[in-house]
Parts: sequence; structure tokens; C-alpha cells
Amino acid sequence: MRAAATAVLWTVPTACLISVALIRSRYLVVTVEGSSMLPTLANGDRVLVQRTRLAAISAGRLVVTEPPTSGRWGAIRPSRWLIKRAAAVPGDPLPRAGAPALRDLPEKRVPQGRLVLLGDNPEESLDSRFCGYFRDEQIIGVVIRRLPRAEPHPGPAVTAWPSLAIRKSETSWTM
Repeated sequence: MRAAATAVLWTVPTACLISVALIRSRYLVVTVEGSSMLPTLANGDRVLVQRTRLAAISAGRLVVTEPPTSGRWGAIRPSRWLIKRAAAVPGDPLPRAGAPALRDLPEKRVPQGRLVLLGDNPEESLDSRFCGYFRDEQIIGVVIRRLPRAEPHPGPAVTAWPSLAIRKSETSWTM
């Protein structure tokens, strides 16, 4: 009897820990910083993100991605992650209008393994208009729902994308 009780005491917490680990490997909560997704998402909004790959993303979905590391992005020290809208996925026509970085590309359609991401607030968004394609390996996941706003806390927030504010020590860029 005692062995059975001990087994139950170890089994239940272990099952709970495994469940939590599986959920955390599939979902995460991101707190938005900045204004590049206004009016859809505002500074301080929280969203639930499901980890996924490019093949599961359709145009119009909100995507969380790692920022590019070269070009103009290096000058502004981007946040850990960005939240942008998928404007075109592999096989879609390349949206060249208003996108200097996409204007001179030879292809007519978005190639495999690439994605065009745009912020909803173009005046405040560094996105595919300036850096070109995002790669499949940069994708973290897709936003599946907005969560209630959290009360402010003293700890650091997980950032979703950079602000366009240029600090005095940073190099500015032009469109």
C-alpha cells in the first residue's frame, strides 16, 4: 500500500511538469513594445503565440519573428523579437508597391523559405519594406489571440519589435 501511495505522489507531479514543459515548448506569451502595429496592437498589449513554421502561415496572419541582423537593423539595435503581419508567403505575388527593398528583386513571386512581413503602421515600422525577405528560420510563431493586459511589473518585458526612435549614440537611416 505504501509503495502505491509513493508511486502516485511521484507520478502526478511528474505528469504535471511534463505537461507544462510541452505547453511551454508550443506556446509563449509576448508583450508588445512600440507602435509599429497600431491600431491592431498597442504598446503593452500581450498576445499568445503558437510556435510554428513558415508552411503553416498564411497571408494576413500576425507573425512573431527574430529581427534581421544586418543592414539598417544593425544600426538601431532591434529588440529580441518583432511582431508583423504576413503580407506575402511563398508563391504569392511579390508586393513591390511602397517597399524599396523589394522593388528591384528579379522574382515575381515570393520564393520558397521566404516571407514578406509588414507593420500595420508603416510610418513606425521597420519591416520587409526596408530589409527585404524574412527567412523561414527566423520565424518564432503566429499570434493566436490577444491576452488581458498585465499590470506593470519591475522586471524586464519580452520585447516584440523595435521602436524607430533613434538615440543620440545610434546612426540614423533614411528611406
